Amino acid sequence: MSANHNLSGKSYRILMIAANPAVSTVTQWPVGFWLAELIHPYWIFKEAGYEVTIASPDGGKLEMDGFSDPRHASGYAADDILSLGFIHSPQHAALLDNTPSLDSISPDDYDAVFLVGGQSPMFTFIDNTALQHWIAQFYESGKVVAAVCHATCVLLKTRLSDGSLLVNGKTWTGFANAEERFADEWVGMRIQPFWIENEARKLPNTNFIVNTRFREFALRDGRLITGQQQFSGAATARLLIEVLGQ
Repeated sequence: MSANHNLSGKSYRILMIAANPAVSTVTQWPVGFWLAELIHPYWIFKEAGYEVTIASPDGGKLEMDGFSDPRHASGYAADDILSLGFIHSPQHAALLDNTPSLDSISPDDYDAVFLVGGQSPMFTFIDNTALQHWIAQFYESGKVVAAVCHATCVLLKTRLSDGSLLVNGKTWTGFANAEERFADEWVGMRIQPFWIENEARKLPNTNFIVNTRFREFALRDGRLITGQQQFSGAATARLLIEVLGQ
């Protein structure tokens, strides 16, 4: 039996939201979601006996960031055999082919939402007011909101019904400046239009913290759970399970 197995007998429902495909205005590359940030948490939730729906803001077919594909020529994610197994399973790969759109989903049907990172969120989440409003309503209904890596950029602008930021008074994390710097140097060019850590530190009354570069790190502040980068997806999912079990 898995250590994450759901012994309570309750089947919680998790909505995972991944970014739709886009084109970076900085690099001109096609961008999407980061595969491990979806697959690793998905596996944790399924092992716990939870129901999982993979959706996207606009619906339709999802595309992964190239470097997150274990088959990519760069070899950047070559050791991610969990994700490799997912995309080679027809049953599972089909879950990425025609995702439901957020406007077709009732928040009442889910116990928690998990926002998947990648490069696309930096272009498609950051100013998506419909997504931000959905997240705020979900949170204010007393439910759990989790986000990992670059998906945490949505928290820079998500405001509650009283006008305050969701992260007001919260401790949270996201992709670190040190990680952005490493990524830029690795590819030899600037990748992102802004750095989450820089923007978060400009916000009043919020506590943005990071751990060592590319080391698993996730934290919880009440019903908000955040993970630092692609190696933190499973840890973020485990914290979400912990909250739901309380």
